[in-house]
Amino acid sequence: MTQTPLNIGVLGAGRVGTAVARQAVRAGHTVTIATGKPAADIRLLTEVIVPGATAVDREDLRSADVIVLAVPLHKYQSVDTSVLRDKVVIDTMNYWAPVDGFMDEFEAGTSTSEVIADFLGAARVVKTLNHIGYGDLEVDSYPAGDPHRRALAVASDDAEAKSLVSAFIDSLGYDPVDAGPLAAGKAFENGTEIFNGRHGAARMQELLSECSRVLCNA
Repeated sequence: MTQTPLNIGVLGAGRVGTAVARQAVRAGHTVTIATGKPAADIRLLTEVIVPGATAVDREDLRSADVIVLAVPLHKYQSVDTSVLRDKVVIDTMNYWAPVDGFMDEFEAGTSTSEVIADFLGAARVVKTLNHIGYGDLEVDSYPAGDPHRRALAVASDDAEAKSLVSAFIDSLGYDPVDAGPLAAGKAFENGTEIFNGRHGAARMQELLSECSRVLCNA
């Protein structure tokens, strides 16, 4: 898979966002990080925690090829949707009721990313990077073709966005596996076998197919 350097924007400077940012810098991408605060307020944090990345105001993320959405799920409604309009957005978020509180919209049976996509409106949402720990992300990557390489599922209703994100996942050191439409993201949410384990590409495809046949897309 061709690995063209991208402009990667990360919205959120927590553990997940900074881990993705560091791995993206290692992969040779240009990385910018933004939060709800002015860039000046997070510049030192960015320089120390993500060397090679640049702190920006969130409006500046509009120039990114891909924006990684890495905020606590219970704060998703605080995201400025205008910044993400028409952008390829990776949804890394997971619903944890003990942490996020009981949220009716995530208890209705649809995938969490479908709810996020509805809220964001015009964004081109891709679900991935939610089923690997932020600590594992930086130590569990391998070159393409390595037999130890771990797979990550990628789901989206936008084929072009999915292809772009898959190439990004490959550049980070993981095998992207097409999970199908955004609704298929249920197969790798919190509590699933995919979420709880470490799988190669062949086993990942098997698990996704099993979930599709049973109930994950119901």
